[in-house]
Amino acid sequence: MKSIKIRRIVVTAVILLAAYLLQTAVFPSLEIAGVKPNFMLIVTASFGFMRGPREGMIVGFISGLLIDIQSGDMIGFYALIYLIAGYVNGVFEQIYFDEDIKLPLLLITGTDLLYGMSVYFLTFLLRSDFNFPYYFNRIIIPETIYTIAITLIAYPLLLYVNRRLEEEEKRSASRFV
Repeated sequence: MKSIKIRRIVVTAVILLAAYLLQTAVFPSLEIAGVKPNFMLIVTASFGFMRGPREGMIVGFISGLLIDIQSGDMIGFYALIYLIAGYVNGVFEQIYFDEDIKLPLLLITGTDLLYGMSVYFLTFLLRSDFNFPYYFNRIIIPETIYTIAITLIAYPLLLYVNRRLEEEEKRSASRFV
């Protein structure tokens, strides 16, 4: 039973590291009109509604902390935003069904929109930058659309990994019964 938990932790860490490398090394070269998808948010939201609020918060905090370390402005800013995103998506675990992609797309879309608005309000607005329509139309909406497009590719992979881990956990649990 302990090896199953360790395996889940290792797989989650590998997914987070791969997502971080994609976000910071690959996607900047795939920018369209200065916008890149938010892959760390896709992973955070996916773990939230697949595994619940607790794992969503843990994955979100680690994702945000990695982004904080990379950006270097304030440690903890993105960690808090991603932690909240992981928790909110985790609340939807009760109504989440593996086969239906509509709910994950809707949740990731809403999460990305709220993420963009919270970053605007907490960084730009506090510096007296009141050009929200420009930021919304040029940054938030294109990033959300790009993130949705990447979600259509990444979500089935994350779902496959989650299913395999759950099957392994069920097999391991049935041996002890």
